Amino acid sequence: MKQNVGQSDRILRGVLGIWLVVAAVSALRDGRRTTAATAGIAGLGLLQNTVSGFCGCNWLLGIDTTCEGEDGCRL
Repeated sequence: MKQNVGQSDRILRGVLGIWLVVAAVSALRDGRRTTAATAGIAGLGLLQNTVSGFCGCNWLLGIDTTCEGEDGCRL
């Protein structure tokens, strides 16, 4: 898989992913299991994008936020 998530995009996804996982843990402790599951799955998905540098939705939509070569960043 070719990376299609740029550096600033990865940072934003990482921060948001961590925040969602923390929110999921908090919701689970309050007994809101559906909210916890939703936030946890979304947070883990964003963290997976951060680690791998690949996003399936970006790939399907033809979005590449990496900056390589003469073309620069393509959105």
